[in-house]
Amino acid sequence: MTVRRVYLVAGELSGDLLGAGLMRALKARHPGVEFRGIGGSRMIAEGIDSRFPLETLSVMGLVEVIRHLPGLVRVRRELRRDALSWQPDIMVGIDAPDFNLGLERQLREAGLTTAHYVSPSVWAWRQGRVKGIARSVDAMLTFLPFEAAFYRHHRVPVAFVGHPLADELPLDNDRTSARAELGLPLNGQILAMLPGSRANEIRFLGTTFLIAAERLCTARPGLRVVIPAATPERRTELEALLAERPALQDRLTLVDGQAREAMVASDAVLLASGTAALEAMLCHRAMLVAYRMAPMTHWLAKRLVKTEWISLPNLIAREALVPELIQDAATPEAIAEHLSAMLDDEAGREALEARFAGIHAGLQRDASRRAAEAIEALVAGDPLPASVAPELPAEVSP
Repeated sequence: MTVRRVYLVAGELSGDLLGAGLMRALKARHPGVEFRGIGGSRMIAEGIDSRFPLETLSVMGLVEVIRHLPGLVRVRRELRRDALSWQPDIMVGIDAPDFNLGLERQLREAGLTTAHYVSPSVWAWRQGRVKGIARSVDAMLTFLPFEAAFYRHHRVPVAFVGHPLADELPLDNDRTSARAELGLPLNGQILAMLPGSRANEIRFLGTTFLIAAERLCTARPGLRVVIPAATPERRTELEALLAERPALQDRLTLVDGQAREAMVASDAVLLASGTAALEAMLCHRAMLVAYRMAPMTHWLAKRLVKTEWISLPNLIAREALVPELIQDAATPEAIAEHLSAMLDDEAGREALEARFAGIHAGLQRDASRRAAEAIEALVAGDPLPASVAPELPAEVSP
């Protein structure tokens, strides 16, 4: 069955990238397909008729959301009217769950087929939201297998399509070439440190990470440290912290961006939890996850989050492949001790790199094409293809 019209709503830059990939995959299979909704520059280049700027939905933080709520309600109302007037074969919300799931529910109740691309972290906290998701979508398209297992367990139609980042990163990488690109020594051990991309992460983790690096460099004369600064603002903050630690000046290299190159160049990675942990896994590097946050935020998180682990490598593997030091456990002494043991254990690092490469291969599934296949099945009223929704264990023990 030909897919003729697809309504897409993306809410931020990452969604624009995913949407553009999905559009390319659908156009390759259905040359005359039309797109409408909300997209950014990449989706517009692929041909979407964007009814509002992408930035319309890019509202972060409770206060900001409340302030923009009347406008967001108007946008959702207008998109609902526009989609029902245009009568697409399917509406696909791309991430932005707080906005898109409500729109998807309204459109599904009005008779349209709907799907959501990128699962919210419903498996980690506020699991009761899955009931609302079941009423909003005909299928959830997930990046990760444990997410698909969660939805299957709750009897929500699901397609595990693989992770676009796994498609993007090669299964083979070259440590020596990455070191040469960054101007790092080709011999000796290198530690990559990624204290985070947000100002609060630098505030809570920056000094802790640098003190740990200082301890390691004192004990290991040949060790070099590389820190990729996520943004110019983060670089300024890191430079201010480094000015207080002159002993690190000759042992540390600060680079702009190039986080992947820094991780590939390294023997081990110290990082804040988040997407960086997934990226380090896809670079096949041993890592230590350490995270600190405001005491009240941690108190709330302990009561709301229902997962045994916080890092994506452990969640994907369903076992503790990566050590995690959270809040009071994330001291410079503990971090240095864990990393020292990791750097001493060459055989253990090699075994973990091989394990990560295997997981990487399992996630490298051509996500855009798989998502397009799932959309075709939904439009045709067919079951999700087995290659898109493999059999996964029903038991999820978050």
